[in-house]
Amino acid sequence: MNKEEILEGLKEVLGTVKPKQDMSGVTMQTELVSELGIDSLSMLLVSLAAEQKFNIQFETAQPFSTVGEVVEFIAGAIK
Repeated sequence: MNKEEILEGLKEVLGTVKPKQDMSGVTMQTELVSELGIDSLSMLLVSLAAEQKFNIQFETAQPFSTVGEVVEFIAGAIK
């Protein structure tokens, strides 16, 4: 799975957590907090959904700032 595929899958996950937010313009540089309004509870939900979607596990709380950081983590966890 390449990073573009991971990004598209993550946009689906983000869309389920924030259904009123338009995810069509989300890029690797999109800020989780300031642009998408992801708070700590939302990030927990994103993490749980991403674990299921990508068959990975977040071992500890990760301090992600951008969508790209999450994509990079997932890419590393899949390998």
